[in-house]
Amino acid sequence: MAKRLSIFVWVLALALLVSLAPSAARAQNQGVTGFGFKIYRVDSSLYPFTQVYFRTFDQNMDPLINLTELNFGLMVAGRSYDPLKLQYTIQTLQNRQEAFRSVLVIDCSKTMEGEPFGYALRAAARYVDSKRPQDEVAILAIKDTATGWEVVSEFEKDGGALARRIADMRPDGLSTRLYDSVAAAIAMCGTSSQGGATSLHANLIVSNSIVVISDGFDEGSALSREELNNRITNLAIPIPIYSFGYTQINPSHLVNLESLSKNSLGRYYDVRTDGTALQRKVEDIQRNILQGDYVITFRAYIPVDGAKHDFMVGVEYPRGSGKITYQSAQFSAIQPPPLPPIRDAMVKLNGKLKPIPDGNPYLDSGDLEQFMPKAGGGKASSSSTDEFMPKAPAPAAPQ
Repeated sequence: MAKRLSIFVWVLALALLVSLAPSAARAQNQGVTGFGFKIYRVDSSLYPFTQVYFRTFDQNMDPLINLTELNFGLMVAGRSYDPLKLQYTIQTLQNRQEAFRSVLVIDCSKTMEGEPFGYALRAAARYVDSKRPQDEVAILAIKDTATGWEVVSEFEKDGGALARRIADMRPDGLSTRLYDSVAAAIAMCGTSSQGGATSLHANLIVSNSIVVISDGFDEGSALSREELNNRITNLAIPIPIYSFGYTQINPSHLVNLESLSKNSLGRYYDVRTDGTALQRKVEDIQRNILQGDYVITFRAYIPVDGAKHDFMVGVEYPRGSGKITYQSAQFSAIQPPPLPPIRDAMVKLNGKLKPIPDGNPYLDSGDLEQFMPKAGGGKASSSSTDEFMPKAPAPAAPQ
């Protein structure tokens, strides 16, 4: 029990330090841990149950593996939840019902003609084949049109229909408006219907992403790379771009794809002329990244007031290392509408996260004190949390 609680005491202590010296703490955290995570959705539609969706990544932008409840800490309004009170659960999204949406952007210019385009189409077909039944894929071709792109398929669940549309694509474009096409894919993600009544519904879209297969060359786009990157940076909800740089002509343009991927918290794959690697890597996106997201479901004990309330999630990786990163977000204490799907979902969650009679999901003060330094060899001092606080500089000696 002490080992389990120590993880969350570290998270709490780090949060206290950050509140007083955020710049120094963040810099130290980033330099030590080598990993991060991003909360991209908070769903309060089943309140008092809140569901928090997030993506983890290491220094290579691969998802963190083998994470359990022992790697996570949860705080609400500055107070740490006690994991032994069983008021929150952590799951990967791979085996849940929520759906992902992605847009395949395929370069159909003549610079991709021949073997490169053949590999690109086979990689796109393999990506579709590896998706889950509820996930949706749209296809956008970089073509010689008034806009510079053409929608080959709107968002579609039917893998067979998607495969037929991919097979009909041809590399007949004379120009490559890469940046305008990626911007169009971002717009498709942002305006698509989310569907579903609750977070447990198969039609609810919780995440969007973009997969680009191109040689990286841009010609004639209305947007510059810098303007597109600024647009990506300002997105309220991140849309990661996974790009595959594949060319047999001029590899200098691949840096364009790398820039877009890094700026969007996606990943760039430099497969150059290796078409076999292109097919393998595109499948990794589905299986290892898009389905490697997590959701924390917790029961809140703040009365319904219609207001937003702060919470914080902390991740320690590897477990027991003391290397922690964290992120803050807010949930809304709202009364759910009396819809049958919402009522049924709440009944299920109530069976998993049973209410605590005293309404206290937090760590008790005694649990915290056992980790605090002792004062004079006796009991823990009531001010022992000062040990975790930044020390004020010593006064200068008189001149």
